[in-house]
Amino acid sequence: MITPQTNLHGYTTTKSKPKEMEKKQQKPHCLILPYPLQGHINPMIQFSKRLAHKGITITFAVPQGILTSSAAGNIAVETISDGYDSAANRAGVGPQERLLSFKTAGTESTSRLIEKLREGGRPVDCVVCDAFMPWGLAVAKSKGLFGAAFFTQTSSVNVIYYNVFKGLLKVPVLEKEIVLPGLPPLAVSDLPPFVVEPEKHPGLLELLVGQFEGVEDSHFVFVNSVYELEEEANDWMKKSISVKTIGPTIPSLYLDKRLQDDTNYGLSMFKPDDTCMKSLQQRSPKSVIYVSFGSMAKLDKHQMEELATALKLTGKHFLWVVRSSEVSKLPENFTDEASGKGLIVSWCSQLEVLAHEAVGCFVTHCGWNSTLEALSLGVPMVGVPWWSDQATNAKFVMDVWKVGVKACPNEEGVVGHEELVSCVKHVMEGERAGEMRENARKWKELGKVDLYTRNNFY
Repeated sequence: MITPQTNLHGYTTTKSKPKEMEKKQQKPHCLILPYPLQGHINPMIQFSKRLAHKGITITFAVPQGILTSSAAGNIAVETISDGYDSAANRAGVGPQERLLSFKTAGTESTSRLIEKLREGGRPVDCVVCDAFMPWGLAVAKSKGLFGAAFFTQTSSVNVIYYNVFKGLLKVPVLEKEIVLPGLPPLAVSDLPPFVVEPEKHPGLLELLVGQFEGVEDSHFVFVNSVYELEEEANDWMKKSISVKTIGPTIPSLYLDKRLQDDTNYGLSMFKPDDTCMKSLQQRSPKSVIYVSFGSMAKLDKHQMEELATALKLTGKHFLWVVRSSEVSKLPENFTDEASGKGLIVSWCSQLEVLAHEAVGCFVTHCGWNSTLEALSLGVPMVGVPWWSDQATNAKFVMDVWKVGVKACPNEEGVVGHEELVSCVKHVMEGERAGEMRENARKWKELGKVDLYTRNNFY
């Protein structure tokens, strides 16, 4: 039983015990509410698997029509409503309208789901919601349940948004250098664009800052990070919020192998191409450039052309993930021209790729999941951030963790092929390449230690 004395965090809390918890003596039941994007689903499903391994009953709830696969071991998957319930209905809907719809429909459908589970003999004890969905905490409170917020971004990025939330960092940010508690000095180019030019991203700053609504009063606050990766930021956040780092949340096969058959995330919005691993098997160690910009990034045609040119000029073998919706931006005949050196696929099992000895460099948008996976598997990076928290993550990759470089865009905001070639060579064969690989190895080992020893969570 989860109580204020022995709870999910592994430490005591002064919060009052919800009434429904007092009535129950069976094993606890957590309802997990991820934000319906692949980068948010992945860490929360892994968190769920770890809890389930400890004997906690898990129900994972996502909007209808989101997933192409739903294999999640002993985790029950249920659906809630975001007000649209199909990809066709969601098409063309703006972020503000969709968020409002999700808040209204999600609140109602989640409340109904909790009642259904209770009536079915599986009453919920705790609601763990993605911080993008603070209404989940309100639902938990209204039902007399424990409520927990789950941040899929770093504590360092949380420091930025929390300072905006508290009115301590004024938006738009106009200073050339920004100094915030727990963080190294940041240039404007290291900040999320939403705090620099919020007018260009309507509704998104509100979403990011809104993550902190109700968090200070929640029972638990989980962050998918490793404490030592950003120690000062974590310590500063803990002064206001009961932050607990619980990362890295990646499948057990790539960490400790404690969870049998936990070889992949299991819940996917994309279908991987099986040819990737066959291609890597033919390459020598640390010889392949792996390129992927995640599940959301939409590079413009010019940037795609520069990247394609750079890959050809390196003369190295490469594996490039280009989603089906982005293929039309590739230079004409590039796929055929690159067939001798490169493989282009629409999606892949990224963990399998990063774990393969043939991969020597990861050209990434520095989304946090991708960055944490590379850190966990010891792969040096070339950061080409696109938006959101990615520029901040890339800053840490280069200057704090020293496991890669951040590519510099030109005046047009495009990273040219000369810059890309220089960055790749710097990471794979430059004077500091060995140092970067060694740092990556150290962070890889530290992630395991932090997950299973220091945080005393799993």
